Amino acid sequence: MANNVRAAIVQTEWTGDKASMIDLHEKHMRAAAADGAQVMCFQELFYGPYFCQVQDAQYYSYAEAIPDGETTKRFCELAAELSMVLVLPMYEEEQPGILYNTAAVIDADGTYLGKYRKTHIPQVNGFWEKFYFRPGNLGFPVFDTAVGKIGVYICYDRHFPEGWRALGLNGAQIVFNPSATSRGLSSYLWQLEQTASAAANMYYVAAINRVGIEPLGDNDFYGTSYFANPRGQLVEGTASDQAEELLVRDLDLDLVDEVRSQWAFYRDRRPDMYGPLTEA
Repeated sequence: MANNVRAAIVQTEWTGDKASMIDLHEKHMRAAAADGAQVMCFQELFYGPYFCQVQDAQYYSYAEAIPDGETTKRFCELAAELSMVLVLPMYEEEQPGILYNTAAVIDADGTYLGKYRKTHIPQVNGFWEKFYFRPGNLGFPVFDTAVGKIGVYICYDRHFPEGWRALGLNGAQIVFNPSATSRGLSSYLWQLEQTASAAANMYYVAAINRVGIEPLGDNDFYGTSYFANPRGQLVEGTASDQAEELLVRDLDLDLVDEVRSQWAFYRDRRPDMYGPLTEA
């Protein structure tokens, strides 16, 4: 019998305020649970606008402590109520002036398992992230959850293959990549990079984007969220490129073991030859 996990991701538009965004995501989480979902991930910085389109210190106020902040506590309670594993992407304040782009991971009994901090921080027009975030410093953790081994990579991270590989070597079966990605130069990479990373590392990838044009800029976030399987194939297509959508898919985790046995990429790696990659 297949080792199926029913997984959910959701892409939404900015509602105009933090409280209503949190309420909206709770509604989607309840809908996903009603559809049998056992694990779910929200979009990058889920309860805010993508404020990195501008450089304005007023948006520091969106940061919260993790796990002691109100939002993490609220969703720990909800995860326990719904028996759902949750990846919760937020703006984290470690202490005043030390801020990260972070995702908390919560187990199906409501236990806070830990967090991943975005490693690679862009600083280009419309994506002024170094103004808001320090680079992540927690490595590439994999969390042993009620549904299996879960990893997280965040948005711009996806352009860097090293983290994808580290997550696989750390045992990940599903990697969630919550994003805020807009139409433009890199649009064609959205399905290319993440499906290729799923294939190269022989695990599932969940790619989550937001949708719509927000008041802070003209970035047109194009949704198209999806799951890719360990062969790099889309699992039942993508979400809309225009509209809010909840996506629920069945993932057969036995396929991870099957593909790794067939393709054997990890067996045939040559780490003894890769030293110069870390010296450049």
